[in-house]
Amino acid sequence: MTDFEKQCYGMSTADIREQYMQSITARYSGLEMVCMSILSDAQELMACNSAQTQNQARQLMNIAKYILSEMLENKSTQDSDYLDSAAHLDQVE
Repeated sequence: MTDFEKQCYGMSTADIREQYMQSITARYSGLEMVCMSILSDAQELMACNSAQTQNQARQLMNIAKYILSEMLENKSTQDSDYLDSAAHLDQVE
């Protein structure tokens, strides 16, 4: 784990992928639900109002943002691959 990952997420990006993005919740409910759950946890921590819980909440929000950025990157790649293929040409008038 890099210093950036430790400060930003409290875990490595590999751990985020394993613990969140490859979780049962992700497989059955989608990454959107995973992000909503993470943000709910962050919201609960913020209510505790201590320095430690504020940092944990910040890290959870960063984890949710990381997952969302990965989702956007994957969507962009898939859209680009689709447009590069001939599959979409049948839909053009």
